[in-house]
Amino acid sequence: MSNITSQKSRYWIGVVSASHVNLAKEGGFAQLCHGKASPLRKMSPGDWLIYYSPRTDMSKGKPVQAFTAIGQVTDNGTYKHQVSDSFVPFRRDIRYIPCREVKIALLLNQLTFTRGNRNWGLTFRRGHFEIGAEDFMTIVTSMLDGEEQALTEILKHGLQFVNSFT
Repeated sequence: MSNITSQKSRYWIGVVSASHVNLAKEGGFAQLCHGKASPLRKMSPGDWLIYYSPRTDMSKGKPVQAFTAIGQVTDNGTYKHQVSDSFVPFRRDIRYIPCREVKIALLLNQLTFTRGNRNWGLTFRRGHFEIGAEDFMTIVTSMLDGEEQALTEILKHGLQFVNSFT
C-alpha cells in the first residue's frame, strides 16, 4: 500500500471555520477544538489531517460545508502559542498540500461516516475524529481532482512529495 495510506499513518478530520483554516495554512499549524491539546495529542508525525469547514467564520459565518485543506503532521508534539493575553491555544506543525475545496454534499453517499445517515452533521460536532484510509482516499482524490500527477506523486512518495511544496 502507498505511503499516504500506510499502516503507520492515521487519518483525521478537524472541524474548523474556513477563515481559521486559511490562518492555519498560512502559518503551517493545526489548532482544533478552540485550542485544546487533547485532539492534537491523538495525532502522530506522519498522520494526515483534512479540515472540514462548516462556515466561513466561527459563529455567524456563511455556510461552507466543505473539506477545505489537507495536511500532514510534521512535528513530535503539541506546543502553546500565545495569540493574545487571554488566549494561548495548543498547536501542531502541519505541512499542507495544494488542493481544492470540495463540498461534502458531493461525497455524502460515498463516505462510511455519512452514507445513509441523514443526521451526518452530528459526527462533525465532536470537532475532531478519526476516519479510515478508504474515506481519506475518497476525500483526497476529490480534493486533488484534476491534479492526477499530484495525487500519483503523493501516493508514491508520501511526505517526501509534500516537502517539495514548501
